[in-house]
Amino acid sequence: MPSWRTTLTAAGVSGSRLRDDYTHAARRVLRREPAPYLALRMLAAPPLVPCLAAGLAFMNLVDDVAETGTPQQRAAGLAALSERVEAALKSGDSPDPLLRAYAHAVDSRGLPPYWVSRFLAGAATAEAGFDGFEAEEDFQAYLDAYALPGVLVFTGLQYRGGPDEQQAAGWRRFVDAAQRVDFLADLCGDLADGRLCIPRARLAEHGVTRADLEQARDTPAVRALLAAECRRARTALDDTRGILDLAEPGLRPVVSTMTELMAHQLTAVERAGVAALRRDIGYGPAAPLRILVRAARRRPV
Repeated sequence: MPSWRTTLTAAGVSGSRLRDDYTHAARRVLRREPAPYLALRMLAAPPLVPCLAAGLAFMNLVDDVAETGTPQQRAAGLAALSERVEAALKSGDSPDPLLRAYAHAVDSRGLPPYWVSRFLAGAATAEAGFDGFEAEEDFQAYLDAYALPGVLVFTGLQYRGGPDEQQAAGWRRFVDAAQRVDFLADLCGDLADGRLCIPRARLAEHGVTRADLEQARDTPAVRALLAAECRRARTALDDTRGILDLAEPGLRPVVSTMTELMAHQLTAVERAGVAALRRDIGYGPAAPLRILVRAARRRPV
C-alpha cells in the first residue's frame, strides 16, 4: 500500500492546502468508518483514493446532520449545510476543509452537481423526516430520494463525468440490497431510537405488531417475518451481480470486498433470528480483516 503522500501525488492533488484538505477528509472517514477506509486504501487504485475518501466523508457528514437532534434541528442544520455546499461547489472554496476537498473532487472528476443537490434534498425530506414505511413502494421511494444519491455522491466520483444511466441503475440495485441488509442488522438500535424500518404492511401480513418487535418477542409470527425480510435481502443481494462490470477497474476490488462484507453480515442476521431484535448485528472483529487480507492478496500488483 503506497503512503498517503504518494497516493495524493498519484491523484494529482498538489498544493499544501489542498493536500491537507484531503488528509482531513480521509482522517474523518478513518475515525467513523475504518473498514471502508481500509478497503479504499488497501484495494483501490491510488489515483481514485483521495476523491473517494472525500466523497465518503461528505456522505457521512450529511448523514450525521440528517440524523442528529430534533426534527427542527435537523431541518435547520441541513438548510445551513446545503448553503455551504452550494457555495463551495460554485466557488471551489469553503471555510470547511472537508467541503473544499469534496468541491475539488466533484470538479476534477466532473460529477454532475445534480447528484449532490438531490442527496441534500433527500436528506431534508426522506431521512430527516423519516416516519417509517407503509409499504414496499415507500421503501423504494426512500431509495430513490436519499439512499441512491447518497451512494453516488461517493461512488459516482470513480467515473469521469459521473455515472451513465446503466451505471446508475447498477448502483440502484446495489443500494437496494445494502439498505435492506443495513436495516436488518440495525433493527435493535433503530427500534430503540423509535425507527421502524420494516414496512408496516408486512408486519400486518404476518400478524406482527410493532410492540412485538420492540419487546423482541420470540413467536412464530415474528420469526416468519424476519425470515421473509432476510429472503428479500438475499434476493436483492443476488440481483447485484454484474455490479463489478459497471465499476471502474481501479475500484472493483473494493466493490467486491464490500459486497462480500454485506453478504457476511446478512448471514449473521439470518443466523441470529429473533436475537437481531435484542442486539445489532455487526461484522464482528475478525471478518472484515480476513476479507480485506484475502482481497489484497487477490489484487493485481
